[in-house]
Amino acid sequence: MTNEMTTGSPLKSILRFCAPLLIGNLFQQFYNIADSILVGRILGLNAFAAVGATGALNFLILGFATGSCSGLAIPIAQSYGAGDMESVRRRTAQLVWLGFGITAVIRLICYFWTDDLLRLMNTPAEIYDDAYRYIFIVFMGVGATMLYNLSSAVLRSLGDSRTPLHFLIGAVAVNVVLDILFMKYLHMGVEGAAWATVISQLASGIACLVYMAKKIPVLNLHHDDLRPDWKRILYMASIGIPMGLQFSITAVGTIILQGAVNGLGAQAVAAVSAATKVHNVVAAPLETCGIAMATYCGQNLGAGEYGRIRRGVWSTVAASMLYCAAAFLFNYSAGRSVATLFVSPSETMLLQDVQRYLTITGAFYPLLALIFIFRNSLQGMGYSNQAMMAGVSELIARTLMSFGLVGSLGFTAVCYANPAAWLFADVVLLILYARVMRRLDPIHPEDLKQKKLARAK
Repeated sequence: MTNEMTTGSPLKSILRFCAPLLIGNLFQQFYNIADSILVGRILGLNAFAAVGATGALNFLILGFATGSCSGLAIPIAQSYGAGDMESVRRRTAQLVWLGFGITAVIRLICYFWTDDLLRLMNTPAEIYDDAYRYIFIVFMGVGATMLYNLSSAVLRSLGDSRTPLHFLIGAVAVNVVLDILFMKYLHMGVEGAAWATVISQLASGIACLVYMAKKIPVLNLHHDDLRPDWKRILYMASIGIPMGLQFSITAVGTIILQGAVNGLGAQAVAAVSAATKVHNVVAAPLETCGIAMATYCGQNLGAGEYGRIRRGVWSTVAASMLYCAAAFLFNYSAGRSVATLFVSPSETMLLQDVQRYLTITGAFYPLLALIFIFRNSLQGMGYSNQAMMAGVSELIARTLMSFGLVGSLGFTAVCYANPAAWLFADVVLLILYARVMRRLDPIHPEDLKQKKLARAK
């Protein structure tokens, strides 16, 4: 079911789009949570720490893949907003070539350099072997990740955030069943958790692709559509690749920070891993608003509704601030209890670190909300290269914290590293957004019509 976001109340349009998207985001988190809970309960604390220690590296590689997928679909949203269905179809067809190319490059890099990256992160010796076996399988299965994320990104660009959710829910169920089967009964260790994730994502991707072919007429591709169109490919890559690099640049800072955490020992690694699982779920609504803003701004840019973009952005900021207050209260009052899903309640020192991390992080959620909203809004309007500078700012902040303060302040510096990175990024994003909107606002109505037609092509 497609959905135009260029008419009606901006906030209602965004929230209506967000609702199924949020559920999907939460279920996406359940992939990681299911692995972590079952790995911790079935295989023990060291195996849990091993999977957690790969989180930053996972974000570096798969973050690039998923970020690129979202960015590659933005031109499709722009064409859909402009009402050019032929362009929607032709741009969708070029995703086949872009998807194959990105998958091949990622697999080649990971095949040769996964070991080096884990060692560069100072992964503790007692968990290194499990960490390598787990993440190598996930990386070799990146094609499954690309298939699901590309197909679901296309559907979202048409305003359909519900269909990918249906297939994702089924995939999570498959993932949990396979986790138990592979780890508990087939004794496959952490490799079982990795294979469960890859297989379940592949299943959801195939299901999404079949639905697109059968149920969305505008996506019925013709043979001629599948011929490489280098002009379209380069244009889509110019938006998608910088969006993927934005995630990877941010991840480099996270990897540097993870290396500092690894230097504090396995208990610190486990504490950050458990706290991050809780944080990812609590922050999912903020991330969802950001994803929605990319589609919303893309469609409205294609329709020439620049004033509507501004109204939608600021109404989403206001709604997000209300959620941030509730999220902080949850982290403060219930974060430690939720973390016992991943580690034993008897690990009292570890849980104290978890509570400290969640309380400090939660207090700065408004900064995180602004990142998601303004970064994705800029990317939805085609300013991926400029928005990438926010990732550079985050990298600088995390590097300064890791090398400057973790050694002297220990775990406390780890707790403040992400808020510092969010603050640096927000300064860049707010300046960029103000400049972009000043550039769009004064356009004459006749020029607006011509720009709308040009974008559709």
